[in-house]
Amino acid sequence: MLAGGWLLAGALQPASYSPMRQTMSVLAGQSGTDRWVMTAALLVVGSCQIATGAGLTAVGMPARVLLILTGLSTVGIAASPEPVTGPTSRHLAFAVSCVVTTAVWPMVVARRGPARPWIVSVRGCAAVTVVFAGLSCWLLIAAQGGGGDLGMVERLTSAAQGLFPLVVALALRQTAPGAGIQLP
Repeated sequence: MLAGGWLLAGALQPASYSPMRQTMSVLAGQSGTDRWVMTAALLVVGSCQIATGAGLTAVGMPARVLLILTGLSTVGIAASPEPVTGPTSRHLAFAVSCVVTTAVWPMVVARRGPARPWIVSVRGCAAVTVVFAGLSCWLLIAAQGGGGDLGMVERLTSAAQGLFPLVVALALRQTAPGAGIQLP
């Protein structure tokens, strides 16, 4: 949903918009053309993160709460659009919170002992956390540079971090049918 939102919203922007240099926040911000597209995508993604956190009963409560907080941060990003002059401190706080919570989420998901599948083992989750930390550092460096490849780095980081809860849910469901997401 997030990738679809940035692709559609990006296609609606004037030729001066660069997805390599500019962030998704520009698409949903006050300077964005048809900003409702990216805002709607962020709201759907945040809602899905909240629903996944509530329903992913095969992981511990701390992991579920952290994923719900990630979803709330995503909704907060959508609710605080970036002004034409650049991001506000509130928008940045939600964005940083979202990146941090998704970067550490794998370590909270990790299972001790002989975890099946490997991706939720301590080693698997540590490897994912290292990758996410590297992507987050790259994003921070790109953001400090004020352009260049910021948009591309943000999209890569968001896509990788956003897909991991799905990977966890599918892996847990495959190893124990019914152990993934439980709907009331």
